[in-house]
Amino acid sequence: MGQKANPIGMRLGIIRGWESNWYGGNDFGDKLTEDFRIRKYLMARLSKASVARIAIERTLRLITITIHTARPGIIIGKGGQEVETLKAEIKKITDKDIQINIFEVKRPELEATLVADSIARQIEGRVSYKRAAKMAIATTIRMGAEGIKVEISGRLNGAEMARSEMMKEGRTPLHTFRADIDYALAEALTAYGLLGVKVWICRGEVYGKRDLMLHFKSPKQKEGERSEGKGRRRRPEGNDRRKPEGNDRRRK
Repeated sequence: MGQKANPIGMRLGIIRGWESNWYGGNDFGDKLTEDFRIRKYLMARLSKASVARIAIERTLRLITITIHTARPGIIIGKGGQEVETLKAEIKKITDKDIQINIFEVKRPELEATLVADSIARQIEGRVSYKRAAKMAIATTIRMGAEGIKVEISGRLNGAEMARSEMMKEGRTPLHTFRADIDYALAEALTAYGLLGVKVWICRGEVYGKRDLMLHFKSPKQKEGERSEGKGRRRRPEGNDRRKPEGNDRRRK
């Protein structure tokens, strides 16, 4: 099951949160279509800005779009002019007010979307697919990933029959739900047709909460621990034991 299913969808509600956060009601289909159109437009409009992911939140009259990018300067522009232009353009898709937040991705080498897109762009630039994949694998491992797997499919090197080739290093445990696996698919348009590039990156294992802040306990306060200032009193030893007094209901 873990080998076939999308690793991101398999971990929703466990260690990952959703990228669309809103209540749809009877208008669920319309809102979902609107989200798709917004994401499609932004990915095409910001194709050179290294956008890793786009999160959308909705209230009654406001749509908040959070863009995670490795190159925030391109999106912000001089004095924030590009952000205002984006708001005006997105407002044509929807009638609601738009708010845009931009977060910088500190380590783009660990984002599967950016790694897959980088490999695809190199293949389109006539770089050998093996060289592009091996360079991406080495860079990702050097930046601290526990493992990476790259699969490239299509007419490799212009062969008459399409085939798939996989390269991997380290561990990518797809069946382990607490493993933080990032996954992405990119396409490279070559003279011989489309090549598909799939990337899986294991960034370690997650214990406790990650994106779902409300559904997990804090890793600093494990089960059985008490909050600061209310630590457990030392249990008396030997003949120092006394009977419980007042509201102290502990046994002897």
